[in-house]
Amino acid sequence: MASQELKHRTKGGQEEEKEVIQTAERKDTDENTKMDRSSKTTRRQKAKRGLKSLGIALTLPLLLTLLDISFFGSSYQYVSMEKPFWIPRLWALHLACLGSAFLMGLSAWLVWADGGFHRQPMAMLLYLSQLGLSLAWDPVVFKVGATKIGLVLCMALFGVLIACARTFKSVNPIAGDLVKPCLGWAVLLSLANLKLVYH
Repeated sequence: MASQELKHRTKGGQEEEKEVIQTAERKDTDENTKMDRSSKTTRRQKAKRGLKSLGIALTLPLLLTLLDISFFGSSYQYVSMEKPFWIPRLWALHLACLGSAFLMGLSAWLVWADGGFHRQPMAMLLYLSQLGLSLAWDPVVFKVGATKIGLVLCMALFGVLIACARTFKSVNPIAGDLVKPCLGWAVLLSLANLKLVYH
C-alpha cells in the first residue's frame, strides 16, 4: 500500500513537472511571437521610410529638370541648325537630361541609404554640384546664348560626375556604376554645345 502511494505521488509529481515545462514553453512561444510581430512592424516601418525617401530622391531632381526644360529648354537656333547624326535632336537631349536626373537621384539615394552622406559629406556636395551644373546649362546656353560659358559648364559637369562616380563607388559600388551613363550624357551635352559654339 505504501509503495502504491509512493508511485501515485511520483506520478503526480511528474505530471506537475510536465505542466510547469509546458507553461514555460507556452510563455517562450508567446514572447517569441510578440518579438516576431514587433520586428515585422519595425521592418515594415523601415521599408515605408525607405520607399518614401526613394520617392523624394527620384522625384525632386526629375521635377527640377522638367521645370528647367519647360522654362528654358527651347532654342530656335538649336532646332533650326543642321546637325550631323552624332548631335542629338532637342527632344533626345531633353530625354537624356531626364534620364541622367533619374539615375543620379537613384545613385544618391543608394549612397544615402548606406550612410555615405554622413561618412563622406563631400558626396552630398558633389551630388548637389552636378545637379546645379546640369540645371544651369539650359538657361545659360538656350536663353542667354552664352555657348562658351555653356562649354565650361559641360567640362565642369564632366569633372564633377567623375568625382561623383569615384566617391559614390567607395560607399556603394552600384551607385558608382549608375553614374557612368551620366558621363555619357555629359559628353553628349558637350558635343551639342560645341556645335552651337562653332555654328
